[in-house]
Amino acid sequence: MDSLAPVLILDGGLGTSLEDNYGVKFDESTPLWSSHLLISDPETLRACQRDFGNVPVDILLTATYQVSAEAFARTKTSDHPRGFQRCEISSFLDLAVSIAEEVKSPEARIALSLGSYGACMVPSQEYSGNYDAEHSSIEQLFAWHCDRFHLFDQIDNLRSRISFIAFETVPRLDEIKAIRKLFARAPSNTPSVLNGDTAFWISCVFPSESHTLPDGSVIDQVVDALLSTDYSDVVPWGIGINCTKIAKLPGLVNAFEVAVSRLAGAGRLETRPSLVLYPDGTNGEVYDTTTKTWRAPASQQAPMSPWEHQLADVVALARDQRCWKSIVVGGCCKATPDDIAKLRAVIRDR
Repeated sequence: MDSLAPVLILDGGLGTSLEDNYGVKFDESTPLWSSHLLISDPETLRACQRDFGNVPVDILLTATYQVSAEAFARTKTSDHPRGFQRCEISSFLDLAVSIAEEVKSPEARIALSLGSYGACMVPSQEYSGNYDAEHSSIEQLFAWHCDRFHLFDQIDNLRSRISFIAFETVPRLDEIKAIRKLFARAPSNTPSVLNGDTAFWISCVFPSESHTLPDGSVIDQVVDALLSTDYSDVVPWGIGINCTKIAKLPGLVNAFEVAVSRLAGAGRLETRPSLVLYPDGTNGEVYDTTTKTWRAPASQQAPMSPWEHQLADVVALARDQRCWKSIVVGGCCKATPDDIAKLRAVIRDR
C-alpha cells in the first residue's frame, strides 16, 4: 500500500459522558446503561449524542451497546414493573437509530453499536471474559448473538440507515469466531442486515498488562480469528482495539500489524482491513465493575503528553506502516466530546 491511509474520527464514551456531563446515574436498576435513556429520557440522550455530532465526527455510534432481550427484561419501570417483553423492544431500537440520524453531521455515517455478551451480564464481564456456562462455547455465543440480531431486524430500513456494525469490547477468542459465523450464512429470503453488504468491525479489549485477551489468547490467535476465511468467507471491514488503556496501544498496534502482514505474506488475506482504535479517555485509570468507579493504580506515573496527542502519535505511526486500508480513531469510556474535538484538531493539523 503506497498511500497513507485516510483517517476517520469516531465519537467517544457515551455512558460516561452522560454521567459526567449530564448527571445521569447508572446502577443495577439500569442494566441497559446508556440505552436506558431510550426509555427514560430520550432528550438527554439526544443532547449528549449531539455533543459528539457537533465535533463533528465522521462516524457516530448508536446508543445500543448493552441492548439485549435479557437487559430489557431486567429493566423495571413504573409502566413496566415486570420488565419489557420482546415485542416491545423494537420501537426503542428504532429510536436509537433515529437519534443518531438526527444529531450527526450531514456527511457523517452511523455505526450500530453492539457490545459483547459480557457487556450485557450483571455485573458486566467484558473486562474479564468470565462468562456463565450457558454462554461458554462458539455455538452458544453464536446463538446469543443471532437472537440479539433478531431484535434489530425489526427496525424499518435498517440496512439503508447504518453504514457499519460495530462489535465492541470482545474479550474472548470463541466470541470472535461466533461473531464471524454470523456472516457466514448464505443470503436467504429472510430480510436481515446480516444478509446484506453492511461493513462491520470487531474490536477487542486488552485490560491486563500483557498483550493478551482476558481469556489468554495472544495477538496472532486474535488476528487469525478476526481475518482468516477459515471461520467465514465474509471478512470484517475493520479490526481493532477499544476500552483499553492508551499507553498499551503502540505495542498492541505493532503486534496487530505483524500478524496482519504475516497473513498477507502467506496469501491468506485478500484485502487489507481498516484499523479501529478507541481507547479509554483516561490516563491509566481503570474501571472497577464492583464499585462502578474509576481508580488510578498506585504505581501509575503521570502521562508524558495529553491524551489526544498520545493517540494521534499512534495513528501517525500506524499510517506510516502502510498496513491498513483506513484508520478509525476515537475514544471509549471517559472520552468526552471535548477530547474528541481536540483529537480531531490534532490529527487534522498534522
